[in-house]
Amino acid sequence: MQRINQRLAWMGVGALLLLIGFWLVFLVYQAGHYWLALGGLVLLAASGWVFTSPRAYAWRYLYPGVAAILVFVLFPTLYTVRIGFTNYSSTNLLTFSRATAYLLDQTYSNGGEPLKLALYPRGKKWQLALSSEAGKTWLSDEVKLGAANKQTLALREAAVLPAGEKAGLKEVIAEQAALKALELTLPGVATPYRLSSLSEFAPAQRLYRQAADGSLTNQQTGAVLRANFKTGFYETAAGEKVAPGFRVNVGWSNFQRLFDSAELQAPLLRVFAWTVVFAALTVLFTFSVGFTLATVLSWEALRFKTAYRVLLFLPYAVPGFISILIFRGLFNENFGEINMVLNGLFGIQPSWFSDPLLAKVMLLLVNTWLGYPYTMLLSLGLIKSIPADLYEASAINGASAWTNLTRITLPLVLKPIAPLLIASFAFNFNNFVLISLLTDGRPDFTDSVVPAGTTDILVSYTYRIAFQDSGQNFGLAAAISTLIFVLVAVLSLINLRLSRVNAQAKK
Repeated sequence: MQRINQRLAWMGVGALLLLIGFWLVFLVYQAGHYWLALGGLVLLAASGWVFTSPRAYAWRYLYPGVAAILVFVLFPTLYTVRIGFTNYSSTNLLTFSRATAYLLDQTYSNGGEPLKLALYPRGKKWQLALSSEAGKTWLSDEVKLGAANKQTLALREAAVLPAGEKAGLKEVIAEQAALKALELTLPGVATPYRLSSLSEFAPAQRLYRQAADGSLTNQQTGAVLRANFKTGFYETAAGEKVAPGFRVNVGWSNFQRLFDSAELQAPLLRVFAWTVVFAALTVLFTFSVGFTLATVLSWEALRFKTAYRVLLFLPYAVPGFISILIFRGLFNENFGEINMVLNGLFGIQPSWFSDPLLAKVMLLLVNTWLGYPYTMLLSLGLIKSIPADLYEASAINGASAWTNLTRITLPLVLKPIAPLLIASFAFNFNNFVLISLLTDGRPDFTDSVVPAGTTDILVSYTYRIAFQDSGQNFGLAAAISTLIFVLVAVLSLINLRLSRVNAQAKK
């Protein structure tokens, strides 16, 4: 009986989760993301089959991990690659239909007299009143306002304003979107009135009229706009672009810009070179410091080893973003403690944040501080696993401590730790947090037209192109992200290959 109750309870939980999933898929569909909704529906169907079918019983243990990889790794990767083939940017943010709708909503005034607006609440409805400077008044019927649908209201002339207290500015602001969708007509006036400010309606004509072939005619100037699906803009016959633009496929042009454009190529190559140097030196320094400390801590005659291990492990225990911000204060050129000490001892105050070389040195120092405990812990474990017989045989042959270190300890530690060092290289290749919190990529290149700094690595350079400074070129940033993904994937393959080599060597 208890087993049946448990089964029913799990079935209830599963049914509830499916209902929540269907509701989320429906919301996504309503937002207009049809392919995303279809993917969610497929995922829900697969989930239902895996957890109810006896034939898929073994997959129930693997399915959550596989689904998580699909949703959180594969989908963002494919979406980023897809964006890399478009002109998605701050100037080409909308879809073609939304850009067209935006232009068709534009109006222009023909110079008529604006009329004062007053809103009168009538339960869940409103009554609109327009009044002129000469004291004439026009009233609407009681209407329900809604921003989703455009409405055309015919107003009638009235002798006095309606009874009751009119709505305050707060209520008018709340209904602003609905008021923008209104088109008011007055008796004897051909031009409709549209909202021109929070308190006024003015005669206004639609600026553009759409023809059967999709072109837009400017009713004020007569210019004809046609959509150019290569540039992502409506353009005049003279080629003048009219904002806002829309998203179009641009093929390989974003990738070609990375290699053909001089204005992008120069900072990109320097940033790429520094990214490789930064990641490689970080791995070298953290391993050197960590391995050296592990070797010292493994010395049998050393006293208080536990206390030393705790103290040396502390940089790893403190969250990185806190340590980085503390170091940012310590390296402050005017008030930092490091410059105060250097000035007191040697009379120098290095420009850690404005000198490109010193900024890079500062980054490596801080990153070594943050990373050496990891390699120290790994090295300690690997040194402990080395058979003592090797050192005893070496001692019998009269080998020195240096010989033991270079011929026994280092080779036996370096081989198994190599895949982890490659993983560390890949991590530092994308170490966005350190760069963002410590230098923010600065000091900037003085000869670059795109936002790029001397301490930027590829991922922070991509972030600045996509979200900071001028431009916000998401398509170009996605192209750079795709290249970074390819590089990291290659490193991961090398890592896997080294792991297999080590596994075969152990056999």
